[in-house]
Amino acid sequence: MENEEKTIVTNFIRNIIDEDLKSGKHDYIITRFPPEPNGYLHIGHAKSICLNFGLARDYKGRCHLRFDDTNPVKEDVEYVNSIMEDVRWLGWDWNDKLFYSSDYFDKLYEYAEILIKDGKAFVCDLSMEELRDYRGTLTVPGKNSPYRDRSIAENLDLFRRMKAGEFPDGSKSLRAKIDMASPNLNMRDPVIYRIKKTDHHRTGDSWQIYPMYDYTHCISDALEGITHSICTLEFEDHRPLYDWFLDQLPVPCHPRQIEFARLNLSYTVMSKRLLLELVKKGYVNGWDDPRMPTIAGMRRRGFTPEAIRDFADRIGVAKANSMVDYDLLNFCVREDLNKKALRRMAVLNPIKLTISNYPEGKIEELDAENNPEDPNAGSRKVSFSRNLYVEREDFMDEPVKGWFRLAPGKEVRLKHAYYITCEKVIKDKDDNVTELICSYDPESRGGWSKDGRKVKGTIHWVCEQTAIPMEVRLYEHLFRIPDLAEIDEGKSYLDYLNPESLHVNHLALAERSLAEAKPLEKFQFLRLGYFCADTCHTADKPVFNRVTTLRDSWAKQQKKSK
Repeated sequence: MENEEKTIVTNFIRNIIDEDLKSGKHDYIITRFPPEPNGYLHIGHAKSICLNFGLARDYKGRCHLRFDDTNPVKEDVEYVNSIMEDVRWLGWDWNDKLFYSSDYFDKLYEYAEILIKDGKAFVCDLSMEELRDYRGTLTVPGKNSPYRDRSIAENLDLFRRMKAGEFPDGSKSLRAKIDMASPNLNMRDPVIYRIKKTDHHRTGDSWQIYPMYDYTHCISDALEGITHSICTLEFEDHRPLYDWFLDQLPVPCHPRQIEFARLNLSYTVMSKRLLLELVKKGYVNGWDDPRMPTIAGMRRRGFTPEAIRDFADRIGVAKANSMVDYDLLNFCVREDLNKKALRRMAVLNPIKLTISNYPEGKIEELDAENNPEDPNAGSRKVSFSRNLYVEREDFMDEPVKGWFRLAPGKEVRLKHAYYITCEKVIKDKDDNVTELICSYDPESRGGWSKDGRKVKGTIHWVCEQTAIPMEVRLYEHLFRIPDLAEIDEGKSYLDYLNPESLHVNHLALAERSLAEAKPLEKFQFLRLGYFCADTCHTADKPVFNRVTTLRDSWAKQQKKSK
């Protein structure tokens, strides 16, 4: 990745950094990627990862990986491990800069006592429901808690007893004392600490209280010396609170929070809560289901880290939310796989083809190029015999105008092999085609005729004697509509799940070399698309996921728009 050719496109975040470096405010930038370990990362997180690590790379700074692990009820070490795997797989390295917000629990507690001693925080006995009622609305100011005027001594005593575990869950909270009439709801005496008697995946049962995200995040940034705290647009209204905490406390520095538009990708959802629901309720087969927009799912499907980084570069960084077409992601995947994926032949819906004038029992080995886009990819041998299989869709009994594939009396080229002509069609009692009888031109070995005649149709095939059966999983969009924000009133996003999002094909046959494919190895199946050996793939049971088709809808749209 270090040698990747990259054209840097400026944006408003880079402009801010350029100005900060020019003015001398910073001579070295430090960013961070701060996921909560409460689910697997998705393609929206990939955009943030590439942005934060990419800025650190381009400005010769550094980027931290920090887990904001302040809610033990929803967090799990499984998610921690998956996040680290995803970041590494995307090509980024945090080196020794791995942090957890739980590293700072002692310091966060110390700072909370400072706020209490300064009269800027108080212990509140309101329930969660009462807190919502007291908070007010966008048009109605909030009301002060009846516990807001407790003395500093009483607040300190109660807070220390909260820490000691004297009170039950939810019975008390520590709140900042700011302004219940603020037009910004986040500034209306937000909760800083809540009681949760739950073991933490790193600190065990050491803590009975846990800090809230808004309080923890800004202080963690400051303790790590982050210069530019880059987050998505929904945190714009939280920025005054971010700054307020840092202004009240003796932190070592005051990072600048900058917001950018999150990724909204068509035909999917970008919410860990909703993705978790899909997993828990069995609508998909786990976080790494290839239909999921998770990085794990995309990796298993066969997307490459290079394609995802290219996608992140192409969509850029903006201040306004917008919807990105999934076809652009597919375009990036095709662009990458076209250069590197080995070509192989497979037949998804086979129909038997017999070459009547080819010697019985003979099997010859023909040369086949591995990738015409890569001069160093070399070639392989493919078996050819009298008995083959071709795609059922490549034959038409009564061809329409413009049909260049197999039909009675029509000549086509078998890729890497010979010219053949369909002589006879065999059907069953229900008029279904069961076999094609063809003749071949022995002078056309390699797929080229010595007499110079040309045919317009070229089809792929596999040899009956050496072909291997395999399972092929064909994927479509997980949802039926592009924008899940536009669902009908009274409907759930689950009502728009696509029942055709997965089709499992057990009829497929492939050339024998595919049995030796390694899990996650990618190929182009000629004329069919790009496919990836599944994580469960073995030589005894080959399983392939379709990454994407060869059809490039996004590129066609771009041409039409010009």
